[in-house]
Amino acid sequence: MSPRVSIVIPTYNQADFLKECLDSVRAQTVADWECIVVNNFSADHTRDVVLAYGDPRIQLIDFANQGVIAASRNVGIRAARAEWVAFLDSDDLWAPNKLELCLAAVTDGVDLVSHPEHFLKDGAIVNRTQAAPAERCRFERLLLDGNCLSPSAVLVRRALLERAGGFCEDREVITAEDADLWLRLAALGARMTCIPQPVGYYRLHGEQNSKGVARHMEASLTVLERHLPALPGKGGWRGRRARARIVYGAARTEQKLGRGPAALSLLARSALLWPFQIRLLPAFLLSLRALPGPRA
Repeated sequence: MSPRVSIVIPTYNQADFLKECLDSVRAQTVADWECIVVNNFSADHTRDVVLAYGDPRIQLIDFANQGVIAASRNVGIRAARAEWVAFLDSDDLWAPNKLELCLAAVTDGVDLVSHPEHFLKDGAIVNRTQAAPAERCRFERLLLDGNCLSPSAVLVRRALLERAGGFCEDREVITAEDADLWLRLAALGARMTCIPQPVGYYRLHGEQNSKGVARHMEASLTVLERHLPALPGKGGWRGRRARARIVYGAARTEQKLGRGPAALSLLARSALLWPFQIRLLPAFLLSLRALPGPRA
């Protein structure tokens, strides 16, 4: 008999975090699940952590993903037997009632259930995301206003995942492959809902470097350009505004990390794309104040 939920966990060299992650899975109030851990041939004690449970519901697959986490997730999808698939990154956690609440939200008209997440830093909750209303998860809004869903915070019908072809494994969309999948699901008519309870914990790690910020920005722009043709006139002015939004987001990330020159460069690029942004002036001033002053 097939389980009700297949949980897919890609992992690489995060054995200690994976232990906490799997503990949160085994603590679920819904016990009818299978867990597929896709291990990218970790060099640490990942295999020992998984095998130590001796839990027949937990399956370990060794798979070399060549640096493409989407490939690991797709391996998990292909191995899944349940009607519903949930993704969980190996450094993230779930509250014990995560599956219970998500499954309770499932009706005949729902294909994807999402939920807010707490942000964890050094073991403490520092912030949280907000529930996304159903209209915010429609194709046009996801494309033009940006991604509002997190891989570790969705429950989705396996049949729809398979129909969409799973996650895109192109290197050009690495770090934005989840946004691309949600868009393809929405384009297929997926009906999405969001429960209000924050039943996930997203772990924040060390500072991003500029290369990582730029990579995510370019991946997000690539996803945008791939899907804009679905809109009349390729989105027109809304497409230009969406490009500016992505670049502005990268600028704000650089700003928060104290990298004023990089932030200013991106803010200028965003302004050229769409100058009608009230938020640009205060952002420019904030970045200017962060620039190093003349030395005596």
